[in-house]
Amino acid sequence: MTLTPVIYERNYAWGPAELKLGTRTLIMGILNVTPDSFSDGGHYTNVERAVTHAIQMMEDGADLIDIGGESTRPGSEVVGAEEELSRIIPVIEALREQAPHIPISVDTYKAEVARQAVQAGAHIINDVWGAKADPKMARTAAELGCPLILMHNRQERDYTNYLNDVVRDLQESVQIALEAGVHPDQIILDPGIGFVKDLNENLALMSSLGLLNEMGYPVLLATSRKRFIQNTLQVQANDALEGTAATVAFGIAQGCQMVRVHDVKPMRRTVDMCDAMLYASPGLRRK
Repeated sequence: MTLTPVIYERNYAWGPAELKLGTRTLIMGILNVTPDSFSDGGHYTNVERAVTHAIQMMEDGADLIDIGGESTRPGSEVVGAEEELSRIIPVIEALREQAPHIPISVDTYKAEVARQAVQAGAHIINDVWGAKADPKMARTAAELGCPLILMHNRQERDYTNYLNDVVRDLQESVQIALEAGVHPDQIILDPGIGFVKDLNENLALMSSLGLLNEMGYPVLLATSRKRFIQNTLQVQANDALEGTAATVAFGIAQGCQMVRVHDVKPMRRTVDMCDAMLYASPGLRRK
């Protein structure tokens, strides 16, 4: 684990909504408007309830809200674009109307869903397939001029050299984005903790996040309540708060600049304490 991570400085502004990377760790609050997500499925399928929860997360310390209309948990139902849009667009539109200062990311791997979500008021595309599932995704992000989060994922767990394979897979996603015209400053990476990785592989990747920090792009870490925490601590999802906090702190120490979480208020305190120590380091490198 490197003690002197690279801090990438980025400024994103969309009218009253803005994000600034490089001064503190950003918190992405999770808003699943799905009936079957692993932790909070069915809780926020009502538009009014979803918007209320999003605003509460911002008041609790979130910097942006990630809205997803299709569960990515193992064994979840594949949702068509029209159904996904019917779930997320009303929430995006209502949130933009009631709280235009809130930055919104859309959690989708479908280019058409991403396009319509951004046109409805979302600002960032969060693709759990790293622009590899839909060949139009990278070009869509380039045309829209919005940040693109590229998560590590693959069809099969057929690694040859695990950590090197993860880095190489992400490099492929980056290349796809760059060749499609996405500006380098619009790219954010996600190691894909919990996706096509067993317990030991998730733990190994957590201990090697510094490898991703050196790739030239900000890193988003999404570990909240995930199965590898539950299995390590032998707890259920709702009792994974301390485990999530540990992974968040460990990730920040290795240069992760954004964390995606369910429990915003306690994670804000965790993040702020980590930042107080990290940003006091004279060894920080900035790019």
